[in-house]
Amino acid sequence: MSAPVEVSRWKHLPPPPGFATTVSSVSTQKASSKPSTVATASYEELKAKRAWDLATSPAKSLPMQAFMLYMSGGGVQIFSMGIVFMLLSSPFKNLASINTAFAPFAPASSSPKSLSTLPLQKIAYLFCNLLTLALGLWKCRQMGLLPTGTGDWLAFESRGQPPETLLI
Repeated sequence: MSAPVEVSRWKHLPPPPGFATTVSSVSTQKASSKPSTVATASYEELKAKRAWDLATSPAKSLPMQAFMLYMSGGGVQIFSMGIVFMLLSSPFKNLASINTAFAPFAPASSSPKSLSTLPLQKIAYLFCNLLTLALGLWKCRQMGLLPTGTGDWLAFESRGQPPETLLI
């Protein structure tokens, strides 16, 4: 008996704003052409915004990766080597799949996997990945894994003739 009371209570509410119980076909044809172009334009803007978000995502993760490198320490241990390896390998993986990563955001008028599609976003993505690579190389230098000093290259130096001569 409670169900009819609830239905009658909601029955007298007015329809929400913008709700039409009947739609004529003429108004549908006129209204459908304008919102579809507006909708596709806003969809393309949204895709471009998401492409910029993807392009700057490697730079957004740099502070977290720098903190992980700081917490791993300066010694050559398995944990710090694993973090450095992942930091150095991720830019190469990202750059190898750059066209695949940006394919969902390509405009409808261009090829999704072309290098010329979204060039500014791809250049920003390349630059952000190079920053990640630079952070990894800096950590390798701090750990002493990169040959940056003169003592690291002694094996490749040749000895010259000694300046003194023996007179017999």
